[in-house]
Amino acid sequence: MKSDIEIAQAAKIKPIAEIANIIGVSQDDLELYGKYKAKIPLQYINEDRIKNAKLILVTAITPTPAGEGKTTTSIGLAQALNKIGKKTTVVLREPSLGPVFGIKGGAAGGGYSQVIPMEDINLHFTGDVSAVEKAHNLLAALIDNNIQLKEGSLGIDPRTIEWKRVMDMNERSLRDIVIGLGGTTEGVPRQSGFNITAASEVMAILCVAKNLTDLKERFGNIFIGYTFNDKPVFARDLKAQGAMAVLMKEAIKPNLVQTLEGTPAIIHGGPFANIAQGTNSIIATKTGLSLSDYVVTEAGFASELGAEKFFDIKSQFGNLHADAVVIVATIRALKYHGGSKLTALQSEDHDTLQKGFANLDKHIENMKLFGFIPVIAVNRFDSDSLAEIELLVKHCESQKVPVAINESWAKGGQGAVDLANKVLESVNSGTNRFKPLYELSWPFEKKIETICIKLYGADHVEYTIKAKNQLDKITKLGLGHLAVCIAKTQKSLSDDPNMRGRPEGFTVKIREVELSSGAGFIVPIAGTIMRMPGLPNMPAAEKIDIDSNGNITGLF
Repeated sequence: MKSDIEIAQAAKIKPIAEIANIIGVSQDDLELYGKYKAKIPLQYINEDRIKNAKLILVTAITPTPAGEGKTTTSIGLAQALNKIGKKTTVVLREPSLGPVFGIKGGAAGGGYSQVIPMEDINLHFTGDVSAVEKAHNLLAALIDNNIQLKEGSLGIDPRTIEWKRVMDMNERSLRDIVIGLGGTTEGVPRQSGFNITAASEVMAILCVAKNLTDLKERFGNIFIGYTFNDKPVFARDLKAQGAMAVLMKEAIKPNLVQTLEGTPAIIHGGPFANIAQGTNSIIATKTGLSLSDYVVTEAGFASELGAEKFFDIKSQFGNLHADAVVIVATIRALKYHGGSKLTALQSEDHDTLQKGFANLDKHIENMKLFGFIPVIAVNRFDSDSLAEIELLVKHCESQKVPVAINESWAKGGQGAVDLANKVLESVNSGTNRFKPLYELSWPFEKKIETICIKLYGADHVEYTIKAKNQLDKITKLGLGHLAVCIAKTQKSLSDDPNMRGRPEGFTVKIREVELSSGAGFIVPIAGTIMRMPGLPNMPAAEKIDIDSNGNITGLF
């Protein structure tokens, strides 16, 4: 079997104008980035057409470190729906260079269910992530410049500034740094640091903004810190929002590419689900719904992270209503949650597989809490035995949820036709009725505890004194109505990455709370989760290379 990059490089890619024609976008309206990538203007969003289109969300069980194939499944499902005559677009997030050069790889799918041009998408693409980085760091520069001023200073207390800088790379040595060294002309020394760009509030804002005007207003609402007189300072006080919006003028437009089978693919925005909302932009999803009868989209990591934020944040903010939910499960992940070692996941083991079913059951329960009977997509690997697959199928049937074997990695859309038919049955069943987990009017602690107890399965939530004080301050600012976007490990339903399966009897520990007032939510940080990842012992970057003819190898 060829590698992902070999399959992508061998593909016959169509000019992007042909793909645009499929969904009714005029070539004159396309903003071309070469022959195979283009931006779609926001004028194509049509609220009336959105009401009649069907939205399908793809989520997953708790993943292994390598991920379980949500993007591959999403792409394969979209290709399959087109194969059976349903006009479908897949709408995805943009990859971050952190995972590309780290451990997880890119986010363009895999095998014969990929979006192309794969190298471009996984690397710099159309420059959106770079624009987010620049807009974020412009605000950081304006903050430090204001502190330096003798005249016109807002009197910002440097000890209260929560706005760090960002870069799109895994770089643990920049998590905590001291800036402003070198003397009185070089700035005011203070403690600061870097987050990864996917964790930037600018990225979060891009993914919830309605249009350029809304984007600019939200930039102005970004919380900076407090003055020495304890007055809150926002980006609008620095007159930063206009220049930031200028840098995002092109980035706000969604990007059009294609799958290996010529299915239209819209890719836009890239927040991580363990530290941000983990979904593509509302603009991209609405563009897809305006131009297709069906849209397949995904939410990062598992149901208690990306899917929860998709429903409680994105759906609420964008007035979006999913019509069906798919949970991606793999034999290897279930064995992992049943106690198997990572090195033994390819060996047949019915005992650990059955023990791991508890993790799947919790994710099924989570989707039912939002009003959905999910369809289980078993993403098949070569190492899966027929007996193991049969065990999993029987378990799904015992849980009264539809299940399909997904072979789209090896067979493209044809390998997901059964899944597509079961998803259509779910869409047409009339049994799925979206309901949010909490009301925005609830107090913060009630919102946080509802997520932790109902979605994670926790018994209790504990707050540090620092976190309690931060919640009190945010409420006193009149922002108690904001949504909640918990940052926690993706490796467990709990906030402890070592607790596999379906943990019980645990306490979620909220160590601090960040305010993302521009994005419209707070970020309670649970456990030891970091917003700037580090590289693994053997980074993927070590295997990535390019020859004298410009041919890339090792990218996946």
